[in-house]
Amino acid sequence: MAKNYAMVIDLNRCVGCGACDLACKSENNTPVGIHWSNHVVETTGVFPNVSFTYRPTLCNHCDDAPCVRACPTGAMYKDKESGMTLHNADKCIGCKSCMLADPYHVIYYNAKQPHYKWTTTKPTVTGMFSPKEMADKSGAPYPYFNVERGKTYEALRFKGLVEKCTFCDHRVKAGLMPHCVVSCPGDARIFGDLNDPKSSVSQLLAKYPAETLLPHKGTKAKVFYIRSYARA
Repeated sequence: MAKNYAMVIDLNRCVGCGACDLACKSENNTPVGIHWSNHVVETTGVFPNVSFTYRPTLCNHCDDAPCVRACPTGAMYKDKESGMTLHNADKCIGCKSCMLADPYHVIYYNAKQPHYKWTTTKPTVTGMFSPKEMADKSGAPYPYFNVERGKTYEALRFKGLVEKCTFCDHRVKAGLMPHCVVSCPGDARIFGDLNDPKSSVSQLLAKYPAETLLPHKGTKAKVFYIRSYARA
């Protein structure tokens, strides 16, 4: 039976630490300025009576994804086995149609060669390795490169291509959870199959009222937020 993967984010358990953002960058080799996992912070009130909210964001892997409908080459597509919204870098022509169609602004464009500094930056202290020398010694494009990312998708996307969150499909296909899920110290991220009524996401959605971002867009987003984040 095909899966229909989704994520529930329990805002009451979220501590706003940003561990999910860091985990995503290290797992997926995202360059500077590109954030598959991100967040929105909103502050309300007047000092000293101030409170703020922290909402993690990522690709919503919508059932009716506007980015998929807008892509002229089929590079952005819905995976029939997982229900994920994925991207085929080999088919991408960098036209940005998906970005224009995406109401959540979670698709990014590589305007520059990713991790360019590792091939150009010189050492700032005499006797220290340059970034290029460190990369050469590590036998990788840069020292903290994650080769596992390349099992299902380009480990490094190229200049002129778009990219976005894939729910860590390379990990999911290996029976693992997305890296942001396992890296969350508050266990605020829950991942699972909506087609399985016994899955954690199905049970949480049955227990708590949930909301999605921009529901009026009709995208049928599959990142759900339950409970509330309130920090004074």
